Parts: sequence; C-alpha cells; structure tokens
Amino acid sequence: MPILYILLALAAFCILILIHEAGHFVAARIFGVTVLEFSIGMGPKLFSHTSKRSGTMYAVRLLPIGGYVRMAGEDEESDDPNAFNNKAVWKRMIITAAGAFMNIVFGIIVMTFIVISSKGLASNVIYSFDENAVSQSTGLMVNDRILKFDGRKIHTGYDLSYAVTHDGTKPVSVLVLRNGNTVLLKNVTFGIQTEKGVAFGLPDFIVYAEEKNVPNVIKHAFYRSCNSITMIWESLIDLITGRYGIEAMSGPVGVTEAISTAAKSGSTQFLNLLVLISMNLGIFNLLPLPALDGGRLFFMLIELIFRKPIDKNIEGYIHFAGIVILLAFMALISFKDIVNIFR
Repeated sequence: MPILYILLALAAFCILILIHEAGHFVAARIFGVTVLEFSIGMGPKLFSHTSKRSGTMYAVRLLPIGGYVRMAGEDEESDDPNAFNNKAVWKRMIITAAGAFMNIVFGIIVMTFIVISSKGLASNVIYSFDENAVSQSTGLMVNDRILKFDGRKIHTGYDLSYAVTHDGTKPVSVLVLRNGNTVLLKNVTFGIQTEKGVAFGLPDFIVYAEEKNVPNVIKHAFYRSCNSITMIWESLIDLITGRYGIEAMSGPVGVTEAISTAAKSGSTQFLNLLVLISMNLGIFNLLPLPALDGGRLFFMLIELIFRKPIDKNIEGYIHFAGIVILLAFMALISFKDIVNIFR
C-alpha cells in the first residue's frame, strides 16, 4: 500500500477516535465533571499540553488504536464534588453513551454528504430486468414498487439492494404496489453468488432514479443511515450464528488496509466505508460487554433500578477481565490481518 493511503487511513481512524472521545469530553464538561486527561492514541506519550485553566492534560500517544477521557472518580471513589462518581447516575449514563452517540451522528452527517454529492437517487421501483432475470421469471414485473422484502420494509433502492444481497439467497415473499394495488408475491427467487464461502443474493434488475430535491435528499440520507445501522447489527448476528466466520472480522490493521483500499477506489467508496466504521464503532461500544461503554452503562442501569451501585472493586475486576480478553482478541484478529496482507 502506498504510504500516502496508509497515512490517510490512519488519519481517518484517528478522526473517528477523536470524535468518540470528544463526545465523552463535551458531555463531561456540560455536567461539570473534572476531566484529568483527554488522550488520542494509546501507549507512550508523543506530546502533551496541560491547560492552566482547567488542569486537563491533552495528549497524543504512540499507538493510534484508541483513546480515552480520564475523569476524576471514574474508576475510584473521589471526594471531589465534581468527580464522575459524585454525579447523578443519569448524568453518568449520558456521559458514557455520548462517545458512541457522536460516532453515529458523524456517520449520519457523512452519509448526508454522500447523498447530496451522488449523481442520482435510486428508487424502489423496478425500471428493467437483466437478461434471463430469475426474479422476473418468479413474479416481479417492470414498474413494481417494492414495499416489503421478506418482511423488511423497503424505502429506497439502497434498502432494496441490501435486502436482496442479504436475504435473497432463498425464496422470499415480496409485497409490491402494482397498478395501484398491493400484491403479495411468494417464492420470489434470485441468482446466488458465493464469496469466501458466504452466499449472497444477486439483484437482477435496475430501478428508476428519483429527483434530487431537499425532501428526497433527507429521505435517502435518513434511510441509508438506518440501513447502515441495520447492516452492522445483522452482520454481528450473522457472525454469532455462523454465517460469517472469524476471517470476516478485521482489527485495526485490517481496517487501515480497507480504508486505504477504499481511498484508492474513489472518494465515494472511502466515505461509505468511513460511515460504516464510524457507526460500527458507536454500536459496538454500546454492547453490554465488560470494558466497553455498554458494559459500564449496564452497571449504571443496575444502579438506577436498584438505587445502589455495584461494588467498585467487583466492577473493576470485571472490566479488567474484559480488557484482557478484548486485547487478546484484537491481537488475534490483527495477526490474521497481517498474515492476509503478506499472502
């Protein structure tokens, strides 16, 4: 990979980390929490600056694989009235969730830019079929507006393309609007393509374009963002259920390579990947797993329900075990990514 694309990928990765940690930082500032350090990267410090006004140390560290906002009273008891542990539980929950929230918001903003700069907006109405299209021979027709695909609501051509790719490996029911009437088609089938042992449905038609106006831009940006979140969530489910193997996962090395490849392919592909990674970072961090923001939110939810916090030592041990497992898993995935690069 040319060094320029590698640097671009690392810059994009650092921006996503910065946005995530800025979410925690801004929320902490809003609620008056004492912030001891705002750090981008992990490991040894490359350089730092301590604010004379707030006392917060801003640091850039060697390894661009994460970052953190260190607050007084976050992992220990503190007598500081502005410490994290002395704030109401709902305030702590907002601060903890703010990083993931900002990653999702950033993804929506970038997606909106992609939609605005795109040449056309794909509708959910079929314009024509490929030669010998399987779906046409099993029920679909030109000018059908696809309303539901295997129970999944369809709003745009982007929704439809993903639905066919993900669910079109088997006969599906498709609800269409045809000549002003809704028609339920059963056992609609598509061609199937297999990549790395995973089967995908093949869209075998072209859809009409929609006019690019403000309402349509808003609609497409919203539904494409929702679709990206759905894609991430269903990919996680597919990984757990075995549709995808561990070889489909990527760590920081694999992500850097993917961003670099996307950058060489063009700005649109690069930005689409940036959206997915940003939203993936946000969603993954909200999973109720130890050491992640979602794990901390889970303990706070217990505190909110039972009006009594879990013992800090017990919570600390659980998060520490989670960090060890997470780092070991990241090392394994990174090793796989490095081996794949040199194959």
